[in-house]
Amino acid sequence: MAISGEFAARRQKVLAAMGQGVALFASTPVAIRNNDVEHEFRQDSDLYYLTGFDEPESVLLLTTEHSEHRMVLFVRPRDPERETWDGPRAGVDGAKTLFGADAAFPIAELDQRLPDYLKDVRRLHYRLGNDRTFDERVLDAIDEVRQKARSGVTPPREIVDPSLITHELRLRKSAAEIDTMLQAAAITRDAHLRAMQVARPGRYEYEVEAEILRTFRAHGAERPAYGSIVGSGPNATVLHHRRNDRQMQDGELLLIDAGAEFGYYACDVTRTFPVGGKFSEAQRALYQLVLSAQLAAIAAVRPGATLPDVHHAAVGVLARGLVALGLVDGPIEDVLKNETYKPYYMHRTSHWLGMDVHDVGDYHLDKRPRPLAPGFVLTVEPGLYVAPGAKCDPKWHGIGIRIEDDVLVTETGAEILTDGIPKTVAEVEQILAARSCS
Repeated sequence: MAISGEFAARRQKVLAAMGQGVALFASTPVAIRNNDVEHEFRQDSDLYYLTGFDEPESVLLLTTEHSEHRMVLFVRPRDPERETWDGPRAGVDGAKTLFGADAAFPIAELDQRLPDYLKDVRRLHYRLGNDRTFDERVLDAIDEVRQKARSGVTPPREIVDPSLITHELRLRKSAAEIDTMLQAAAITRDAHLRAMQVARPGRYEYEVEAEILRTFRAHGAERPAYGSIVGSGPNATVLHHRRNDRQMQDGELLLIDAGAEFGYYACDVTRTFPVGGKFSEAQRALYQLVLSAQLAAIAAVRPGATLPDVHHAAVGVLARGLVALGLVDGPIEDVLKNETYKPYYMHRTSHWLGMDVHDVGDYHLDKRPRPLAPGFVLTVEPGLYVAPGAKCDPKWHGIGIRIEDDVLVTETGAEILTDGIPKTVAEVEQILAARSCS
């Protein structure tokens, strides 16, 4: 299916699920970084999911209540002077010819035209609280319709969160979405391989980060899917290390959590490897334990299983290994019951992945963990983090390890979308041994 057809099919699914009513989606507000310089703009994921339109100051309206206008876009009009500064715009005509809108209007006309689309509409699908400024515009439009009640016009009686529909659709990835995520994975693979190539004792974390970002852009990724974590030595034990400014030393591990965003879809991968090229005995023992836990967790991914099932598969392997290595005291039943492994493994194993790195979709249905289904994509990312000064043998201090892959639930089990990124001890050490002097 052509990508334009993909967007149209998504809109049809939303319209069918809405029944009678109107759905409204506003673009992400432009944020000022400093003075008159803006932060990089990224379109609201739901609006992009339904249109492919990535310009700011835009609003999508879907309606079953108009005989001709099912899809309406409000956009910035063409403006040669502004386009000289900021680049080309689709404009009103482009919103129709390029993006399939049945009708399109300048964004400045939204307040004038929105009340007409809300007349005699019982249900408005709109996410209140996401943008308080835009909330006021929507509520003003409803109030304007309400003031015409004496003429027989009725305003919306219900406001329903459209994410109840759109986020369910986004959770189940189509073949086109999976193809895009595989492209994001391929770019991320090249970036991690480049990181292994350039990391070495004496260099700084930010030098590795710079090569990761360069590789993302060189291969067509719009941006990183999230802020890259490049943590060496004790920094690898900090889950969300962000400064990336430490000089790497021989004998340490380097943990890299970095993924590309391509076509508005995120990749999320973590690899850990020895800066000097060889794992120490202690590092190897913990690394092999984390890898075994990850493989057990991936094996638990199948239709009908749940994210807690995946997590418990990883935790079981980690807990037994920690007891065997002497980091926690057994018996294993008490370790699992009392969660005494948590000083070393304190986070969950998985989250949804898609257009957002922590993607949308309910994790529970009727207060029970949601069964996995074909088309779901999740991360599988166990780890172990032994902070300096931890209450254990000092030989483990400062070792932080996480191994993360992106996994698609299939009809029969699971497919690792990021399988091309090496992670066994032998693979990693072989790549590091072949490093050039670049």
